[in-house]
Amino acid sequence: MSTVLQVDDLTVRHGGLVALDEVSLTVEEGQIVGLIGPNGAGKTTFIDTLTGFTAPERGHITFDGSSFAERAPHERSRAGLVRTFQSLELFDDLTVRDNLLVAAHTPSLWSTITDVFWPKTHDSTETHCILELLDLLAVADRLPTELSNGQRHVVALGRALVSSPKLLLLDEPAAGLDPSETAALAEMLRRLPGIGTTVLVVDHDMSLIMSVCDEVHVLDFGRVVASGAPHEVRNDPTVIAAYLGRQGESEGVEA
Repeated sequence: MSTVLQVDDLTVRHGGLVALDEVSLTVEEGQIVGLIGPNGAGKTTFIDTLTGFTAPERGHITFDGSSFAERAPHERSRAGLVRTFQSLELFDDLTVRDNLLVAAHTPSLWSTITDVFWPKTHDSTETHCILELLDLLAVADRLPTELSNGQRHVVALGRALVSSPKLLLLDEPAAGLDPSETAALAEMLRRLPGIGTTVLVVDHDMSLIMSVCDEVHVLDFGRVVASGAPHEVRNDPTVIAAYLGRQGESEGVEA
C-alpha cells in the first residue's frame, strides 16, 4: 500500500488565531479516512490548505510522491487532488448528465478557442460509468431541481468523480441528509476505493464516519488529538470530551 497524502507539521494562522497547529497525518492508497472535530476545529481550513486556497505558515504537503509547495489550486486538481464544497452549487438548468460532463473536461485556452469554430464531441464514457456507479442513470436526463436532496448530494459527488481523482476530499457530504439518505451515501462511498479513488471525508455525522472509514483523525483547536480505527476513536476519552461531550455519552458512544 502506497502513501497518497503525507502532511507534516501543517500550521495556519489567521492573525492571532491558530487555525491549524502542527497537523500531521498520512492517507494510504485505497483508504477511506475520516476527519472529525467540533465546529471551529480547523477541518475546512485543513481542506482549504491541502487544495491551495489557504497558504500555510509552515509545514509540508506531499501528494502522490510530489511536493505541493507553491502549486496553484487548479494544478493540484489536475494532479488528482479533487475536493467538494459544503454548498453543492449544481447547474440547475443542466441535466444531471450535463452537470457531470461539464466537470469531466478541463479545457486549455487554445482548445476553448478552437471549440468556438470547430466544435468537438467529447468522449462521455467516463461520465456514463460514474452515472452507473452512483445509480444515477435513471435520473441522468432530469434537472437537479427535480431530484431529492439526497440525489442532489450524489450528483455533486459524481461531478467530483468524473475527473478520476486519485484522492477525493469531501467537505461535509452528509450535511442536510436524513438517516436513510446518509446510509445510501455511505454505500456510494464504499464503492470508491474499488475504482481507484482514495477518500478523505470531513463530516459531523458520526454514523457516516464510523461506518465507512478505515481510519479517523480528530481535530480540536487545530490540533490532532486522536487517531486510529473508528472503534478506537469512538471510545477515546479525549474524543468524547472534545467532540461528543455529554451528548455522546448519553447516546452510547461505545456502541
